[in-house]
Amino acid sequence: MTGSEALAQAVRDLRGAGVDDPARDARRLLAMAMGIDPGRLTLHLHDALGPGEEARFREHIQARLTRQPVAQIVGYRDFYGRRFIVTPAVLDPRPDTEILIEAALAEPFDTVLDLGTGSGCILLTLLKEMPGAWGLGTDLSPKALEVAKQNRTALRLDGPAVLREGSWFDAVEGGPFDLIVSNPPYIAEGDMAGLAPEVRDWEPTMALTPGGDGLDAYRIISAGAQAHLVPGGRLMVEIGPDQGDAVAALFTAAGFENTRILPDLDGRDRVVVGNAP
Repeated sequence: MTGSEALAQAVRDLRGAGVDDPARDARRLLAMAMGIDPGRLTLHLHDALGPGEEARFREHIQARLTRQPVAQIVGYRDFYGRRFIVTPAVLDPRPDTEILIEAALAEPFDTVLDLGTGSGCILLTLLKEMPGAWGLGTDLSPKALEVAKQNRTALRLDGPAVLREGSWFDAVEGGPFDLIVSNPPYIAEGDMAGLAPEVRDWEPTMALTPGGDGLDAYRIISAGAQAHLVPGGRLMVEIGPDQGDAVAALFTAAGFENTRILPDLDGRDRVVVGNAP
């Protein structure tokens, strides 16, 4: 079987399973099975697949047919120009989170705290983009922290990046910080059933929803952040597109100043920022 023939069959199978953009996913998985860069796949589509390549591709497609995310199958996701290890223990880094990165980098900082660090993509990206800075990432999940540690080592940040296990501020040592960032669980409990299977069934529930109205993490973070920020220090969190006003109100009620809501590239509310007094 040639790569082209295998690809055509895989696209049909994925389309039949309801996978969005089956051609994109099949091409990425075929390139991995063949051990080539996805950008070079077209040059090799007429090559005959070896037995090992064909078996690997079938295995990858079977995993995708269960709606396992492509990032988990291939084991990584590119985020802000860098490669991050991804497993079912962590959220798949998403392009929307790069809005938070851009907002954080708009002003210099020497110290940063990342609450609920997961894969470490936010903390480690900020430290790579701000040489000389030091950061702490906390997470309640030991399995997530293992992934973050692997990413930390891969990016050569074992010195400036500290990772600690614990719930929100319970694991914080050191500070105060110039910047606190977080992409916390924010999906309302009633919205979980409507999520795509790739998210609902494969990503960690504790990183997706706090239950209830989805705002509990923001209540904890906004109430406790000032004790860990320098005067004028920034707090910024990623939010769901319908949560801007509610989270901004929590910031204001907690005493934060200059609270503002930043949109993503589609114009939807994506990040809330406030300054400590």
